Amino acid sequence: MSVLLGTGLNVSSLSQEYKVSSFEQRLMSEIEFRLERTPVEESDDEVQHDEIPTGKCIAPIFDKKLKHFRVMEGAAVSFTCKVVGIPVPKVYWFKDGKQISKKNEHYKMKREGDGTCALHIATATNDDDGNYTVMAANPQGRISCSGHLIVQTGPVRSRLIPTIHSQRVRSRSLEGEKGEPVEEKFFRPHFLQAPGDLVAHEGRLCRLDCKVSGLPNPDLMWLINGKPVLPDLNHKMLVRENGVHSLLIDPLMQSDAGTYTCIATNKAGQNSFSLELSVVAKEVKKAPVFVEKLQNTGIAEGCPVRLECRVLGMPPPAIYWKKDNDTISASKDRMSMHQDATGYVCLMIQPTRKEDAGWYTVSAKNEAGIVSCTARLDIYAQWHQQIPQPMKKVRPSGSRYAALTGQGLDIMSAFPTMDNSPILFTSTPPEAALESEEL
Repeated sequence: MSVLLGTGLNVSSLSQEYKVSSFEQRLMSEIEFRLERTPVEESDDEVQHDEIPTGKCIAPIFDKKLKHFRVMEGAAVSFTCKVVGIPVPKVYWFKDGKQISKKNEHYKMKREGDGTCALHIATATNDDDGNYTVMAANPQGRISCSGHLIVQTGPVRSRLIPTIHSQRVRSRSLEGEKGEPVEEKFFRPHFLQAPGDLVAHEGRLCRLDCKVSGLPNPDLMWLINGKPVLPDLNHKMLVRENGVHSLLIDPLMQSDAGTYTCIATNKAGQNSFSLELSVVAKEVKKAPVFVEKLQNTGIAEGCPVRLECRVLGMPPPAIYWKKDNDTISASKDRMSMHQDATGYVCLMIQPTRKEDAGWYTVSAKNEAGIVSCTARLDIYAQWHQQIPQPMKKVRPSGSRYAALTGQGLDIMSAFPTMDNSPILFTSTPPEAALESEEL
């Protein structure tokens, strides 16, 4: 704030911003913490919260916070901030934790329709040294910020403080051509164009456009879930010549989903709209990979065989089979192809033939890539089982007959012959004959 003194000096030479110490900052934070949790006297604001808006309600937010000043005794100083919220917040001022009444003529409190609030001290004294806090409140919550004021006493030769004349504040009435005062008009912001609820895809550009009118031209603030959207590499706020305001999000992320609110403010007041932004998750693409590969296999001719593997990918890959570099069609005789959601892949051959032997290749392909693996199938001829020759029998030895006769069995009478000769079982060649074990 620039205030002219009677001597032509600028009060900015007597007032300057400064950074507070960590101790002072901690003290102010303690005051804010206590004020936000204790009852306060009714605000002198004309703002009423009897009727709660039907739209999205947002707790107060500071668009501009109080600063810290060091001034010379007798100089003027103003603490200013800007706060928005839905509904419009009430504002309370405090010095060293005690509420400042609007009836106190030493302080002049002012509030604009755009949310700019000011506490003005025309002539600072040593008693004004301390912490000043502004608190904004609506049914959604409370918020506060503080500024510290240091009043310094000038040297002896500067005791006579020149008379301070207030800066000429821009009048809201202008003189017409005939010298008659003309009322300067302000118009509350009004949205001519506003987006509705939106569904957008992750990783792409998302654009929120709106058009607002008002006098003077409104300032816009974008919020997501009640918190300001800060400009960065992915979030940009633009204003085109035709008055269209845009919030650009590129690329869109899952964290960008939520409730967006745009608040427009000027001296005449504020207006807002809200929308829900839903983000469709981006499809994750992964190239196919074999977790189990084909294995070399050997099988007897005529037996069924399975060539099996397991492959994973996103999206699920398409499967192709080849034998010796020739594509195997799905309708090929004796061959069937199988695939399930777990990635299991199988080529079944039933029954197998000699011509099925060879090199088999399975390929898996999707949008992210392609992968293949190869294995050998060998077909063996069936082994023919030999029919065993009948047992060759010869006459038992005398000792064996004697043993059987001793047990009461008359072998000779059991096999009667004409010449009473022993029975001989012969075979060709004679040297291959063996004594039967059945006797």
